[in-house]
Order: sequence, then C-alpha cells, then structure tokens
Amino acid sequence: MELCYETERLALRLLREDYDEPVLYFYEKNREVFEAWEPDRPTHFYTRKFQASLLRTEFQMALKGNVLRFWIFEKGNPWDVIGTVSFQNIIRSVYQTCQIGYKLDEDYWHRGYAREAIAGALSVATCALDLHRVEAMVLPENLPSIRLLQALGFEAEGICRSCIYLHGSWTDHLRYSYIRP
Repeated sequence: MELCYETERLALRLLREDYDEPVLYFYEKNREVFEAWEPDRPTHFYTRKFQASLLRTEFQMALKGNVLRFWIFEKGNPWDVIGTVSFQNIIRSVYQTCQIGYKLDEDYWHRGYAREAIAGALSVATCALDLHRVEAMVLPENLPSIRLLQALGFEAEGICRSCIYLHGSWTDHLRYSYIRP
C-alpha cells in the first residue's frame, strides 16, 4: 500500500507514530471546532502518548485493510497537519463498503482543500482499495458538511434515527452515500 498520494495542492499520507506531536497540535488547535461535531473525547486523548498509540494502531489496521486514515498536508510542508480523511468500518465480501470521516483545520476552510482532499481519498478508496460504496453520516444542522458531500457526488439516503451518542444524548444523523462511478 502506498504511504502517500498527491492531489494538485495536497499530500495525503498515512502516518507512523513519530508524527504524534504534529497530530496532537492539529487536534489541540481545532479542539473547540471539532468537539462540536464529534463524540466526547477522554482527557488523555490530548496527549502525545495517546496520539502515538493511535497512530501506531491505525497504521497496523491500514496494513490489514480495516481502516485507512489519510493525514492532509500542503505540498512542500511535510510537518504541518491541516486535516484528515478516514475510511472506517471497511466491509469486504459482497459489500465492499465503508464509512468516511473528515476534518480540516479551521485556518484552511473556504479554500477548496477539504473537497480536494476528499476527492483524492475517494479515488484511492474506490480504485486502489476497490470499494464500491462509501457512506457519510452528518448532523442535519452541519450545513457546510452537507454542501461538501453533495458537491462531491454523495446522495442523501435518509435519516438514521438516534444512531450516534453525542454529548450526552442519542442524535439523529443524515446518511449520504457515494457509489463508485
């Protein structure tokens, strides 16, 4: 499996544990923005030790084909993480499906980077990994994410009622899917 893929302006890379410091900085810098849309994190999530362990585990899972997390960098800047695109719950056999997750440093919003990174990652998922279907779950009030998914060719499938536990309660999410052309 390749460790780096490039788009016009970005590098999408699988990282090893020695990137724990840049990854931790990325999460800490964007903590307030990300936590509004994601499950509560344990306090030790924001430590180098935890991030190193997570990077090590995700790298091994990527080698096995279970999870694939790309970290996003601007070309020419190999140490500043600006985002991530991940494919989880990869199911093979007759399904060839997974779920996508993504986040981008707030300083890089409104530049087309998220769209470029996700489009590049989708190409890897559908071509190199031979996945047929990619699902995205999004909170109904997350309009920027909904617009991004629609611009990338994801189609709305409906509401998944009470499907994700966020900030103390079960929340409804919209389900979108991307089918390999």
